[in-house]
Amino acid sequence: MNLRAYWRFFVVVRHFLPLMLAYARDRNRFLLFGRSRQVTGEQRRERATTLLDSLLTLGPTFIKLGQLLSTRPDILPPEYIDEFSKLQDRVPPADWEKAKPVLESDLGSVEERFAEFDTDAISGASLGQVYRAEVDGEPVAVKIRRPGIEDLVEADLRVIRWSLPLLMYFIDESRSFSLETLADEFAKTIREEMDYEREARMLGEIRENFAGDGAVRIPRVIDTHSTQRVLTMEYVPGTKINDIEDLDARGIDRTRLAETLQRSYLQMIIEDGVFHADPHPGNLAVQEDGTLVFYDFGMSGRVDPFVQDKIVDFYAAVAEQDIDAILDALIEMGTLSPEADRQVMGDVMELAIADARGEDIEQYRVQQIVQQVEDTIYEFPLRLPSNLALVLRVATVVEGVCVTLDPEFDFISVATEYLREEGYIAAGVRNYVEDRATEVQDAAQSAVRIPPKLESVLDRVEREDLQVRADIEDSDRLLATMTKRLILGMMLASSIFSTAFLYAEATPLVAAVTGVAVVALTVALWWSFRSRKNVRAKPQFTRQSMRERQQQSGSGSVGGAGGLPTSFDDEDA
Repeated sequence: MNLRAYWRFFVVVRHFLPLMLAYARDRNRFLLFGRSRQVTGEQRRERATTLLDSLLTLGPTFIKLGQLLSTRPDILPPEYIDEFSKLQDRVPPADWEKAKPVLESDLGSVEERFAEFDTDAISGASLGQVYRAEVDGEPVAVKIRRPGIEDLVEADLRVIRWSLPLLMYFIDESRSFSLETLADEFAKTIREEMDYEREARMLGEIRENFAGDGAVRIPRVIDTHSTQRVLTMEYVPGTKINDIEDLDARGIDRTRLAETLQRSYLQMIIEDGVFHADPHPGNLAVQEDGTLVFYDFGMSGRVDPFVQDKIVDFYAAVAEQDIDAILDALIEMGTLSPEADRQVMGDVMELAIADARGEDIEQYRVQQIVQQVEDTIYEFPLRLPSNLALVLRVATVVEGVCVTLDPEFDFISVATEYLREEGYIAAGVRNYVEDRATEVQDAAQSAVRIPPKLESVLDRVEREDLQVRADIEDSDRLLATMTKRLILGMMLASSIFSTAFLYAEATPLVAAVTGVAVVALTVALWWSFRSRKNVRAKPQFTRQSMRERQQQSGSGSVGGAGGLPTSFDDEDA
């Protein structure tokens, strides 16, 4: 294992070295010294494309890593998020002769356990491949873990862990924590996805939650033919959800289908707390009668009750276009730093809603809002909870699929109607009334307390006894930096005068001593101005800068008014 990991480390470094050198030159043009370089959006996109090709070349583990990174706008710039969202987890399936030992070591002889077994895989992905078979007269789909994938993944996980100290050099301190925790999160996620027993449990739980819903169908697990490396489910055929021509030929109501998809995910996330996290078109199908079918539960997640409540608050705030409530929900969920400039973020959200809104004020796309928030999140360092990152991704991809089914689909209208039916918005109204009542009570108490205090302050002003203390917050130590430069400048000036005086009145040797001090102070002052702690204004978000970023990143958003998001992942059952 160690030898394989060492070899993989060498391969990974060879692939990433050119990009690492480019990032190093961004800091210092000549690697060890020189000015920093400004990187444009177009250059970031080119680098993201290069990195995407490297991930595809390095194989299954790094494909999965790219897919996880595509959900982390707190770590990567928007251009990388957009490119990594194109990752397709489709690789040629391994030969049957290599996959057969995996199946037989877990279940026994293929001929004895299956009435029929088609050895041509119907789909292949980085971690597993799917075959069609028959058990007791029932057609089934059999997913088998890819041969030898465990050792490869474990070796690659070691390589990723070894690579972290190198990567830390190329990112700022504010994102180092996110990157370290991402490595732990990724190791947990990919091991879970290889565990078909976990997938069977998640599938069974979600299937039970939809037991009474005739509009949704989830395949049943065949427990007698399932293990940690083999998952056997009933075979449920259907038309891919993005095959519009076929759906129209079958007379499927696409608007109703989009509403069913959206409401299904609202139920999973808000009501049930366990959800299918990979809703790309390859994992969604439609039966003859319009029933929606879900495939592949390898990527699934859970949402705790607190986050569920905050998601409800977020949806309700978006529906009401309440900017402050949107920001409060994002902060409470942990997706936005409490120290972020609310005025700036408010402007961003206001612009996002304005850009996403159609002619009718109610017609706007929550996916576009999420995209704008993700772009801004990168500028305000934070760490997204892993399952919340999955929720953001699900919301984006589902909205894109719904708009493909029906270009006029109103995501917010469906969400608002669902929340109203389930009583969430009504509860929100009660909370609103209670909050306003509390505010009125507080205002009444303040009206009683303020006059005496105001009178006391005015008396002190009249006696000229009022003192005002102001504390200057300098978290970036800008005052310390400027003071240091001022002192160095004064010392340099006095040293130059002393050197000139000694050179004129004493021997050159004595003057050389102070001359050394002049050189040292000059270098110190020069280095202070070249240091990364230079006094600079922080970039602010403006409407114009956001438009420029959108133009640089091209289409930017996924799905949008009529486009379908490129799928992330995985097997078609």
